[in-house]
Amino acid sequence: MLAGRYLINFRYFWFVFNVLFWTIIFASLGIVGSLFEWRGKFMSWVAKTWSKLLLKIGGTDYKVVGLSNLDPNGNYIFAANHESGLDIPLVFAGLPYHLVAIAKIELKRIPIFGWSMIAGGHFFVDRKNKIKALKSLSIAKKSMAKNPRSIIIYPEGTRSKDGEIGLFKKGGFVLAMEMNLPVVPIALCGTFESFGKNKMTFNKNNLELRIGKPFQTSSLTYEDRNQFVDQIRNEVIKLKSSSI
Repeated sequence: MLAGRYLINFRYFWFVFNVLFWTIIFASLGIVGSLFEWRGKFMSWVAKTWSKLLLKIGGTDYKVVGLSNLDPNGNYIFAANHESGLDIPLVFAGLPYHLVAIAKIELKRIPIFGWSMIAGGHFFVDRKNKIKALKSLSIAKKSMAKNPRSIIIYPEGTRSKDGEIGLFKKGGFVLAMEMNLPVVPIALCGTFESFGKNKMTFNKNNLELRIGKPFQTSSLTYEDRNQFVDQIRNEVIKLKSSSI
């Protein structure tokens, strides 16, 4: 039993080491490449390759369910549950779109990693300052009009401590309504069991990215935001609990 515990811990530290090592390598490559390509498509390829490599190193199999619900040439805002450090590689490996994230401002300050996110055209929000957060969403709106792409948001704002889906924040959904972008609920399954928050373990586990049907926002108003957020959250919960 003790040997099993040490094996799990070794797996954890080995995976974390690889995350740090390959993040530095790929982020540096992306930063250099982005000097020659302003739309961020090269950085998008870097993010996808980095994600697939980390999942492979972790010995983690994954599958994507429901991709047929989407237009391969469309742009969406994807709303996902957030349970694990594996959520990011699972999303970028599994969604075949030019994808950027709305992330917390703290990530912007991380050397190399934060710089690569800036180079890739990701957006940062100061969750502690509402005025700055609204300004960030306005910047995102202008950037998306100039350079259309898809966005991933984790509306809970932080990783779940127990695997349960928390309340959703409204910012990303308001942006979707203002831009008339469809919102797609997605459920990330198995990531908490593999690499949950505050657990110094890494377990091999089959992961699934389950994609729901897009919700159109063109007819929604600002007054509809609370009901719309609850609707998307309920769809994510339904997807996660379904036996596909």
